[in-house]
Amino acid sequence: MPRENKIILPKGTKIPNHLAIIPDGNRRWARARGLHTLQGHKAGFDRAIELGRAARDMGIHTVTLWGFSTENWDRSPSEIKYLMKLYEKLINDHLKEAMERKVKIVHLGRKDRLPNFLVKKILYAEDKTKDNDKYVMNIAIDYGGHDDIIRATQKIIAANIKPDKVTKKLFEKYLDTHNQPYPYVDLLIRTSGEQRTSGLLLWQMEYAEMYWENVHLPDFDSNRLKRAILDYSRRRRRFGGNDVEKHLSFKTV
Repeated sequence: MPRENKIILPKGTKIPNHLAIIPDGNRRWARARGLHTLQGHKAGFDRAIELGRAARDMGIHTVTLWGFSTENWDRSPSEIKYLMKLYEKLINDHLKEAMERKVKIVHLGRKDRLPNFLVKKILYAEDKTKDNDKYVMNIAIDYGGHDDIIRATQKIIAANIKPDKVTKKLFEKYLDTHNQPYPYVDLLIRTSGEQRTSGLLLWQMEYAEMYWENVHLPDFDSNRLKRAILDYSRRRRRFGGNDVEKHLSFKTV
């Protein structure tokens, strides 16, 4: 897909620091067009790259893309193999751009079940971009929110930390988003008409705003992303406290 024009937001737009996207509907998009489902995944990957660029152009610091969940292993071996190769290609094709734009690449999830070729590529990308500090791109592969919390708990137990020393701040140091400036999700977008989180970043989604989009991922372009950001910007986030935010003065639709 060609690079889309840079999105310009109205002055005063409140930008989320952390945007998480559940990119749903690739296979349904392909079936509706009489295409092989793998072509849908390829179209979705291309769109995800464009969305990551558009998000950075808008000033969003952290973007999390959920590529493969801990429950996705029940898919066919051929589909899984194709997806793993796409993840490798994703890194190969965009590592140079990540370095140029100071994007830190972080893998969220387990590495022990991923193919060796992909683990090597992920580790290389993480090491190569570890000092980049302008943006963060989280790629969730073999990720589940329950699994994230369980692994964090196991690490705490292995470190022989006493129960009375376990605090929220300490626990967060053992999650996959540890040491990130914006670990908590501000805005979650899910495409394809699904209205559930499916366990993405369970701990980190405590006060996330939700935006449900009906179109499948390959059709969710940067203009639709802009509408989601404007919708988020006009919401009043209280975090359980008093309403102190000022309503926006510009029209968002």
